[in-house]
Amino acid sequence: MVRVDPQKLKDNFALVGANGIEVAEYFYADLFAREPGLRPMFPVAMAKQHEVLLAALAQIVSSVDDPDTLVPFLRDLGRHHHGFGVTGDHYAPVGASLLATLAYFSGPEWNEDLERDWTAAYGLVAKVMTEAVAVS
Repeated sequence: MVRVDPQKLKDNFALVGANGIEVAEYFYADLFAREPGLRPMFPVAMAKQHEVLLAALAQIVSSVDDPDTLVPFLRDLGRHHHGFGVTGDHYAPVGASLLATLAYFSGPEWNEDLERDWTAAYGLVAKVMTEAVAVS
């Protein structure tokens, strides 16, 4: 199992999150450029979706070192996303866009260790979310 440094993720997300709604705008622009076929899954007006994304990321990062809180949240999130038509194939481009967004807003703070930790953390998030759908 890959170990991540929860505090490093929290500190980095605080840096990235200081950019507010721009983070969500960048993420979705990257995602839709990467996978244009995903755009119809989202509302035309994205303001609320931007807020939802940032709130979910904040919840995940804040509880990254508390599995008793994180895992049930991710399971619910996975089932909720499945209800919107999200499949296992969608997680890879979302992860790639998330990493691109984190790297962009981290600026010079971004490095291989941080990328490795975020990649591992996202891999666990995606795994829990997809498994929640498989057992429901």
